[in-house]
Amino acid sequence: MRKNIVAGNWKMNNDLPQAEALITDLKNQNQISDAEVMIAPSFTNLWHAFDALRQNTIEVVAQNMHFAENGAYTGEVSASMLKSIGVKTVILGHSERRAYFNETDASLAKKVDAALANGLRVIFCFGEELADRKSGNEENVVGGQIQNALFHLDANTFENIVLAYEPVWAIGTGETASPEQAQDMHAFIRKTLADKYGADVADEVSILYGGSVKPNNAKEIFSKPDVDGGLIGGASLKAEDFFAIVNAF
Repeated sequence: MRKNIVAGNWKMNNDLPQAEALITDLKNQNQISDAEVMIAPSFTNLWHAFDALRQNTIEVVAQNMHFAENGAYTGEVSASMLKSIGVKTVILGHSERRAYFNETDASLAKKVDAALANGLRVIFCFGEELADRKSGNEENVVGGQIQNALFHLDANTFENIVLAYEPVWAIGTGETASPEQAQDMHAFIRKTLADKYGADVADEVSILYGGSVKPNNAKEIFSKPDVDGGLIGGASLKAEDFFAIVNAF
């Protein structure tokens, strides 16, 4: 049975003292849902976060990684480096990585392969821009991103993949896809998986929604049958808001 997951992507926020304070606040929150909870600090805070949360159920995940195992890639971090400090999950393909750092479906396919080869779980992100949505091309864009980066994989590898649908027009803008729009796209994503790998595989994959999820809209979004949780940006930087979203299940 697929899991409900709420993952907080801190992006390029929080120096070490700020991260320490937020982690302390997170540890003091009361979780009443059974959702799996994750946070993704910056690389400089990963080890501290992992160490501080050893006795906690909150999982520390990475925001990105390189596809190479090692080499002359200044400023990059490999899957084995993440694994060596206890990280078990990595976010790949976030819309900001695609937009600002020119990540492509082809390069992301290589990253996915490297992560899986190192035993890491992948949260794979994708989504359409506003022009795609306005032109009615959103399903072609989303379907293409999934197929190009993931459909070379064997069916059994999907037990280590979480999908995260991010309508780019709703990230950090205050705009949110309606619960119905989110459900429609998540249902399309699950059907796309089912058409390739069968319903049994598709039904087991968690699909998260990422796009201005807040405490006041999380419950309605999460109530949809194909929405299994959220990839949370700004609201993950306040412990009370983040756990209000976690407890929306």
